[in-house]
Amino acid sequence: MKDTTPLDQGWSLHHEGQRLPAAVPGCVHTDLLAAGLIPDPYLGTNEPEVAWVDRRDWTYTRELPAHGSRHERTDLVFDGLDTVATVTLGGTRLGSTRNMHRRHRFDATGLAGELKVEFTSAYAEAERVRALVGERPNSYPEPFQYVRKTASSFGWDWGPTLPGAGIWKPARLEHWSTARLAEVRPLVTVDGAAGRVELHVTVERTASGAGRPLTLRASVAGARAEAVLDGDTGVLVLEAADVALWWPRGYGGQARYDLDVTLADGADGTDPLDARQHRIGFRTVELDTSADGHGSGFTLVVNGERLFVRGANWIPDDTLVTRVTPARYRHRLQQAADANVDLIRVWGGGIYEQEPFYDACDELGLLVWQDFAFACAAYPEEQPLRGEVEAEARDNVVRLMPHPSLVLWNGNNENLWGFRDWGWERELAGDSWGEGYYLGLLPRIVAELDPTRPYTAGSPWSGSWDHHPNDVDHGTHHSWEVWNRQDFAEYRAGVPRFVAEFGWQAPPAHATLRRALPGEELAADSPGLLHHQKAADGNGKLNRGVERHFAPPADFDRWHYLTQLVQARAVATGVEHWRAHWPHCAGTVVWQLNDCWPVSSWAAVDGDGRRKPLWYELRRLYADRLLTLQPADRDGAPRIALVNQSAEPWTTALRLRRLDADGRVLAETAVELTAPARAVHRLPVPAELLPAAGSDREYLVADADGLRAVHVPVPDKAFGYPHPEYELAVRAAGDGAVDVVVTARTLVRDLLLQADRIDPAAAADRGLTTLLPGERTTIRVHGLTAAPTAARVRQALFCVEPA
Repeated sequence: MKDTTPLDQGWSLHHEGQRLPAAVPGCVHTDLLAAGLIPDPYLGTNEPEVAWVDRRDWTYTRELPAHGSRHERTDLVFDGLDTVATVTLGGTRLGSTRNMHRRHRFDATGLAGELKVEFTSAYAEAERVRALVGERPNSYPEPFQYVRKTASSFGWDWGPTLPGAGIWKPARLEHWSTARLAEVRPLVTVDGAAGRVELHVTVERTASGAGRPLTLRASVAGARAEAVLDGDTGVLVLEAADVALWWPRGYGGQARYDLDVTLADGADGTDPLDARQHRIGFRTVELDTSADGHGSGFTLVVNGERLFVRGANWIPDDTLVTRVTPARYRHRLQQAADANVDLIRVWGGGIYEQEPFYDACDELGLLVWQDFAFACAAYPEEQPLRGEVEAEARDNVVRLMPHPSLVLWNGNNENLWGFRDWGWERELAGDSWGEGYYLGLLPRIVAELDPTRPYTAGSPWSGSWDHHPNDVDHGTHHSWEVWNRQDFAEYRAGVPRFVAEFGWQAPPAHATLRRALPGEELAADSPGLLHHQKAADGNGKLNRGVERHFAPPADFDRWHYLTQLVQARAVATGVEHWRAHWPHCAGTVVWQLNDCWPVSSWAAVDGDGRRKPLWYELRRLYADRLLTLQPADRDGAPRIALVNQSAEPWTTALRLRRLDADGRVLAETAVELTAPARAVHRLPVPAELLPAAGSDREYLVADADGLRAVHVPVPDKAFGYPHPEYELAVRAAGDGAVDVVVTARTLVRDLLLQADRIDPAAAADRGLTTLLPGERTTIRVHGLTAAPTAARVRQALFCVEPA
């Protein structure tokens, strides 16, 4: 039987004549940090001080004594080398690498001595390749498209520039004889309750194993199959009766089954050689892009159920990706699930994530949309890149396809759009730019290796060059004009078929800023805060977003609250509008769930893992049942929408009230309504309930089953808000938690408790809340080290105030 020797200990990093202890998996930056030789690039304005690291070559070594294995063959396996490396063992050169996104295997039979991995700077490699293939345009002043490495490690509009090097995934020796399982590829389908696994297997043989009969066995869900292999490939079909389906969260359970595969020597199969196990799920997935009277759609269909996707984009959870542990993956994805997210899009400027990420998605019922690793650039199709791209795609398709959560392969992020709209076509003057990957190579690989899943050429993409790549009426759409140039009310101007990216920025939590900017007097334009704002004119856009609705904030704390409030309101405006137009619009994937360091960004969860107000809004917006007021629908008329994504009809008593700023009810009505299962019930707002046009005193409130929607007809800065008054009580709630009870004496709009201002470890159970006069809410706070006073809590409470 094959045996394995892990190579996770005993490594050294060579630096200035010294051998520093090195972690594997790890990277140069984390090793230098551990040795105290560089400052933390995430703190203050330290990032430029470590830029020298990325321009140097680095060497990792360890001793590899003779292992004494009796097997015929020993392979040295690196699951990931970042990125350009030469590998030698005992003075023998085993090979070289130039792609961090794939596994590398070297024959090390009979070799021992010093194992050396010499990394060349990614910048040097990118410049070498650029000289070979010529210039190509991209969206950032870094040469990331010339090297198969995490694009965003070169810096992004939310991330630092830290394109280091290192052995970023596990390394090991594999000792084997006769034959090993080189590739195991299960094509999983289901028909009713009957599950089917078509198992494609490739074996690698030693010289003595050539031509020998091998026995291949597999089992899953009580089904078994066996075959004798005389060649290097084989197919087993397993038919499993009465299997439970794997469903996305909110639609059913996440049933999974162990698929066991063994390879044995001889026709009798008594001498085991190798084994694999995968955890699979039975489900069907389709992508409906058929044409209709409005264009062509983009609707995911799982187990025959048409979905409105409630998604979030995922970036690497740390730019120093080796610091993301399985527990951190699980926690972050649980945060997504707790916000009622049901799809995670793994964005193409990052990495193909590690196995625990997809395991957690399988377990939590989070659908995975997987980009291939291309983003925001024209990518050369010549060698040496083309061969690497093909090998990388094959490697990752085979690695990830057993996961039932994976439902879509996507060719790239924004490159087809960039070619059409960003001046690339003229600049390229006929040079290759990646189209051959997205419309040729990648769909062929997916069709060959994983035909059970759909593929789309890019995001955004309208399905063909017959339409603009970012056409709202065809396929997927990225909505960035609003954040860049407009007020968030403009989200209501159209209804795309599927919104794969949109979002609004805000700074991270207050405690995150305090940790990341030690000793700095916080201000919107303080040095550290500006350094942790990577977007072009990012603070200008934040400020304009606030100023359209509110009077200029008097201090940093007010600015911080208002920017986070506007982020939540902006995303809510888009999601409420688009969800109200299901099934014409079949999904939203907000940019973005997470951050890779402490930064002002579009994330709902900041770089320290703290939930912004946007996270709480997503939990409301993505709940099965959503109540929304649409003040100006596409035809200009106001609408109420009851959005019901649950499996049961929603019957509720809808209460509508028109009030004045002092809390008096000017008009009121109640009506019993039913929204069918997986449907939207839309109805007009009665004329007598509409606030007077342009009124600075009247507003509309809708309530149903504990859900609330509020419409103020003018910008907040023009509305006659009373000075907010409320009573506050703090009570012990058990298990160290505290209840903060707020009783409103006036209208209190968008009340927010920033619990991390009380204690950096504290978190509240709810976000923005609007109270009418006389109403009360209870906010539970966990994580406090000591019970706070009411005065201390009041300092952490914010709400909308009169201009």
